[in-house]
Amino acid sequence: MRISSLINKGLLLAFSGLAFSPLLAAQEVTFHKDIEPILQRSCQTCHRDGGVAPMPLVTYDETAPFAGLIEYKTSLRDRAGAMPPFYAEKNIGIQHIKDDPSLTDAELAAISTWARSGAPQGDAADAPAPLVFDNNAKWKLGEPDQIVRLKDFLMEGGRPDWWGELPSVSTGMTEDRYVKSVEIIEVNDVNEGVAASDTVGGLYIFHHMIWRTEVVDENGKIIPGQSVSFPVHEVGRNGDVFDPEAGPLLAANTAFFTDSVHMHSNGRDTVGHLEIGFRFHPRGYEPKYKSAISILGNGVDISVEGDAKDQELHAYQVLTQNTKVITFEPHLHAPGERMCLEAIWGYSVETISCVGYDHNWVRGYGFEDNYTPLLPKGTILHITGYFDNTKANPNVPDPRNWQGSGNRSVTNMFIDLGIRVTMTDEQFDEEMEKRRNNLNLGPNDHVIGCPLCLAPLVWPLESDSANANEQLDDKVAGN
Repeated sequence: MRISSLINKGLLLAFSGLAFSPLLAAQEVTFHKDIEPILQRSCQTCHRDGGVAPMPLVTYDETAPFAGLIEYKTSLRDRAGAMPPFYAEKNIGIQHIKDDPSLTDAELAAISTWARSGAPQGDAADAPAPLVFDNNAKWKLGEPDQIVRLKDFLMEGGRPDWWGELPSVSTGMTEDRYVKSVEIIEVNDVNEGVAASDTVGGLYIFHHMIWRTEVVDENGKIIPGQSVSFPVHEVGRNGDVFDPEAGPLLAANTAFFTDSVHMHSNGRDTVGHLEIGFRFHPRGYEPKYKSAISILGNGVDISVEGDAKDQELHAYQVLTQNTKVITFEPHLHAPGERMCLEAIWGYSVETISCVGYDHNWVRGYGFEDNYTPLLPKGTILHITGYFDNTKANPNVPDPRNWQGSGNRSVTNMFIDLGIRVTMTDEQFDEEMEKRRNNLNLGPNDHVIGCPLCLAPLVWPLESDSANANEQLDDKVAGN
């Protein structure tokens, strides 16, 4: 019997966090009518011939043997192992996140009903038009305007974790350009969709890379004062689209440099390298705001006990400037289970976002433009990390081990590496007014992550009061 059939039979009834839906049972759920559209939107980008996933989920014959496994993996929803690999929790915080492939409750119920009712195929006439994929298009954010290829690196199969610096490489820039987006991909000789082992990041050898660009002279020496830091690369990570009015500068005569690179074995000798793809704003673009990378975390007193779950770590930061939060990006190691971001302003204590964590697919969660948190200076940002260092966590090789702070995969990190934008007081007021207008906010509305957005509506500013008094005086004088 095929392994896939065994998986399907074993999981069909045993693994599901979803109750069988009587409403869906009343009408047959079929592959072509109900399941295929879900797969097209959230699965087939990876699960197809030429994709990175281990099996295609395009046709009925390809998908049906895995019905039980699909039910199980999707029902994990926001925890390690969930498919699609997107872990924003649905019951707390800002729900408007860019490029969200996650499934709704109704879609999860449909998958469960389909799997438990024998995975019926249905009428092919109900099927959506098949998607057409370009296997040569490896950049998810679009073809880059500039690609920087880093040096090859050999990671032996039995080698311990390695960390250090990669050789500097010229960006090839001959003019200054502002960056619209940046995406980093790992290219290696691991067979497509086949992990070399069950270790963390089995398809990859680069765990993370902290990097920057520097302007250099004709001898390759750094010219001080022109350094630009870009978002950290992490295993399986998505690309970054910057705030439309805060594109960072990739200057002429720049070179790529690293500050910390961590690599891990995937279980076999692997040669790989990273490629950095930049997309630019049009020539003549000038940023309005300054973009920066968040380094909110705790790397000093990390203590993750062995054979224990529900462990917490905390870190705090006081914002010294008005800030727009563009992305939230938890960075933990193998025992990491979830992280929450909280904003504290005066009497307001509000959860911005909570996301699950999977060390095989590190995600950056970008908030939609009208929902990015707008936080006044003085706000306290608080992150909480939750850790499961037990055998229930499949990413932990030996849960008996205590873990402290360090670069290795068997030690730990606890950081939010998201992107932020800083603003002057005038710019901050403009952003909040734009938010009120775009969302048509009234004094009784609530906006997560913007504690002062409604203040002018319920407590008029001094300038507003003065204008109102002038209008009243004019009216009285007219009478």
